[in-house]
Amino acid sequence: MTRPAITQPQLAPVTGVDDHLPPVPAAALTADAIRARLAALSAWTPEFAGDGGRFADREPAGAAVLVPLVRRDEGLTLLLTRRTDHLRDHAGQISFPGGRVEPEDDGPVATALRETEEEIGLPRGHIDVIGQLPVYSTVTAFQVTPVVALVEPGFTLTLDSIEVAEAFEVPLAFLMNPANHRHHRFEFAGAERRFLSMPWQGPEREYFIWGATAAMLRNLYRLLSGA
Repeated sequence: MTRPAITQPQLAPVTGVDDHLPPVPAAALTADAIRARLAALSAWTPEFAGDGGRFADREPAGAAVLVPLVRRDEGLTLLLTRRTDHLRDHAGQISFPGGRVEPEDDGPVATALRETEEEIGLPRGHIDVIGQLPVYSTVTAFQVTPVVALVEPGFTLTLDSIEVAEAFEVPLAFLMNPANHRHHRFEFAGAERRFLSMPWQGPEREYFIWGATAAMLRNLYRLLSGA
């Protein structure tokens, strides 16, 4: 299957905003509430299982990402990365830290922790894994397991300059409010692409969170909202 690459997602038309859906209540966005919610559900059906297809010349490969929820005094934040512009896959995109499963990894948690340490230098001693989200299939043929973790502050990051241009935090309450979720659709060469975005205005620039990252966050919203 041939898929048109999206090189300027910000320019894709917005077809809808989900401001009719309720935000996750503040009481459900605490560390204890999220831990309990993940523990209570052994299996559930996500809203987004994948991108809807993949590039024809790639075989599926396992991958894992960390969904790092930092315990700040003002509430949980999500630690994200901006990829460097020269990467083969997902160049310049906003991503969770993570990557491909290696033979020596003992499951997706091991992959997520190893890749996070390699990419941004987040020490494992600050990370408390509390659960996983359903596997998400990307257009680049990765079968991604999102590993949810609580992160204690006080860490110092060391970025891998080859892969990561920047690391930053977004308030979880912003991401768990569907009024900030936008649907996009466009056609190119007879093929249609649809994706979700959650643009966030940081202190100095806007971060266009979209694609697989936004879809996995939407799945987290569905889990925490009970929808």
